[in-house]
Amino acid sequence: MKKAASLLVLAIMLVAFSGLASAQTELSLWYHGAGNETERSILLGIIDDFNALQSDYAVVLEEFPQESYNSSIVAAALAGDLPDIIDVDGPVMPGWAWAGYMVPLNLSEGALDDFLPGAIGTWNGDVYSVGLWDAAVALLALESTLDAHGIRVPTLDAPWTGEEFDDILEQLQATGDYEYALDLGMAWTGEWYPYAFSPLLQSFGGDMIDRDTYLSAEGVLNGDEAVAFGEWWQSLFERGLAAGTSQDGADRETCFIDQTCAVQWNGNWAGLGALEAHGDDLLFLPAPDFGAGSTIGAASWQFGISSASENPEGASAFIEFAIQDEYLAAFSDGIGLIPATSSAAAISEYYSEGGPLEVFYGLSNEQALVRPVTPGYATMALIFEKALADIANGADVLDTLDAAVDEIDQDIEDNGGYGFEM
Repeated sequence: MKKAASLLVLAIMLVAFSGLASAQTELSLWYHGAGNETERSILLGIIDDFNALQSDYAVVLEEFPQESYNSSIVAAALAGDLPDIIDVDGPVMPGWAWAGYMVPLNLSEGALDDFLPGAIGTWNGDVYSVGLWDAAVALLALESTLDAHGIRVPTLDAPWTGEEFDDILEQLQATGDYEYALDLGMAWTGEWYPYAFSPLLQSFGGDMIDRDTYLSAEGVLNGDEAVAFGEWWQSLFERGLAAGTSQDGADRETCFIDQTCAVQWNGNWAGLGALEAHGDDLLFLPAPDFGAGSTIGAASWQFGISSASENPEGASAFIEFAIQDEYLAAFSDGIGLIPATSSAAAISEYYSEGGPLEVFYGLSNEQALVRPVTPGYATMALIFEKALADIANGADVLDTLDAAVDEIDQDIEDNGGYGFEM
């Protein structure tokens, strides 16, 4: 009898539990970070907390390798099989929003007040995505190197001028102590080119596209300022100041650590390794100012809601839950990227006051400029990458930039202006 009663109680509990579980509407989340155990662990912790702290929704994670993630989203969109919550790279978001893959977020008023601008994805006046971190690029150098050669340490308020920076590179190369004065990371292809190198073009006064209309690159990618950038860019390789497109990937990873290059253009994700190698001698310096300001790239991976979701309010609730400071700081502590808010930075290990990477938060907040906010960016980025690689390899600067402009403008025309009024 006791055994029968116990079985009855157990059955009642199982029924009750199944009722609770069925009450939670499942939300699918696709994420690009398969294989990164640290990211996975943190994200699963956020999901577990969200699922446990409310009874309306249960988020379920599906992971993809980064290399195949974007194509998986496009294929799912064509098949009408998108998940509720999608992970999207910041500069790609306008294309997905324009194509109808995404809908705007519905967050509480003030939810994004403390966010770095680069961590907020906006298209057509609406916020479509928000990131739990951002990334920034800086010049890495050793204080002892600068001191030994009488080179001043630049600041955010007084970065090196373009002429000053060029003279410094010539001076360091002439010592014979380095294979190259500057490492630009030419071994890295794809998104690295527009993310890392278009800000240098912008500092000259050019750009990848006219941001007033987003309808043409004419005059900004092939104007006088852009040509001046292209000539300087080409001269870096002609003068042997930087490794070119044939740079080995291993050299990119080790040249600054081993000091076969004096100055490196790299992101905050490389900061911890450089600190381990060089300690307090390491400096993270702002981008040079070539005349139109000191600028770096912005926008990393962000969360948004797919247009296929039948529960956009639940998806928004999860995203707003995930952008709490404790989770932003956890991601920063785990993978070294910049917390998306100043309050999260203040409680993080590396970006809090006096932290070893604190300077990157200021760089991101003060210097960062998002890549062109247009659905045409994906094509434009490939054209820009090819143009810079060709110029580095000796192609005529003006002819190459003119050809890039023609390709970009033709793509915009072929796509009806990508939502901008022609």
